[in-house]
Amino acid sequence: MTEQDLRPPKQQRMRQQTSSDGTTKWLLIVLAIAAAGYAAWYAREYWAAKSTGAAPALEAPISKPADAPAPVVQEPTAVAPLAAPQDAVPQHPLPAATADAVPADDAQALDRMVKDWLGSQALKFLVMPGLAHHMVATIDNLPRGHAAPRLWPLYPVGGQMQLTQSEQGMHIASTNSARYDAVVGFVTSIEPAQAAAWYRQAYPLLQQTYEGLGYPGQYFNDRLVAVIDHLLQTPEPQEPIAVQLVQVQGQVPSQQPWLRYEYADPKLQSLSSGQKILLRLGTAHRHRVQSYLQALRAQITA
Repeated sequence: MTEQDLRPPKQQRMRQQTSSDGTTKWLLIVLAIAAAGYAAWYAREYWAAKSTGAAPALEAPISKPADAPAPVVQEPTAVAPLAAPQDAVPQHPLPAATADAVPADDAQALDRMVKDWLGSQALKFLVMPGLAHHMVATIDNLPRGHAAPRLWPLYPVGGQMQLTQSEQGMHIASTNSARYDAVVGFVTSIEPAQAAAWYRQAYPLLQQTYEGLGYPGQYFNDRLVAVIDHLLQTPEPQEPIAVQLVQVQGQVPSQQPWLRYEYADPKLQSLSSGQKILLRLGTAHRHRVQSYLQALRAQITA
């Protein structure tokens, strides 16, 4: 469906009339300066080019699992599509195909498989439907400056960031890491070997989803390994970590000011979205997640 199909009938008629008038005008000009054969060629090429335009993709909003939302429509990443080289080869071994692999065009099959595999607890943490798109888009964005929470495959933890105030300013409280106990426990409770087996089953769908984000001919497994390596390089700052509230000019006070905290250290604030997430987990949880990522990396590159 094109953009003009989405216009009200009155606007469609005006657009059609404008298009028709413009075409007549150009044909008269062409007929006045060229032969009839050239005019026909010009009109054919002009309308062929016009027909290649596409309407921007729309994305359904994320809803809670109990709401039975519509499937999420793919949204492009923040970077421009990259053309893959003709001789592109994987830098890391691809997972071996399995007989029961999820079809590359069946995103709902992946949601069903995860529910069957993890049981009802999956609904507490994982965003479904559309899990494949959420996973691929978020993994691809973790090394960037921003990974949109509405695309996360895991629901954000509740509550406010726990802070302490001292003469030196505000710091993330040691008790803040408790907010992440449940989600870190959920992720790390899955054996890396089992996670890798599931990954091999899901890989055809994940690979197609990744290419659909603008990476034709490139390998999602390469991207996943690169992102894991990036997260393993997260710095180890001295705790407690200082934060500051970003001041926003305006007459309406913020209803959620805790969402505007940033790291006081410019070096920490300049880190990628994925590394800043790991810092917020606290040292113990961060090391636990990094150890898990190392084990998973060994499984998917073996």
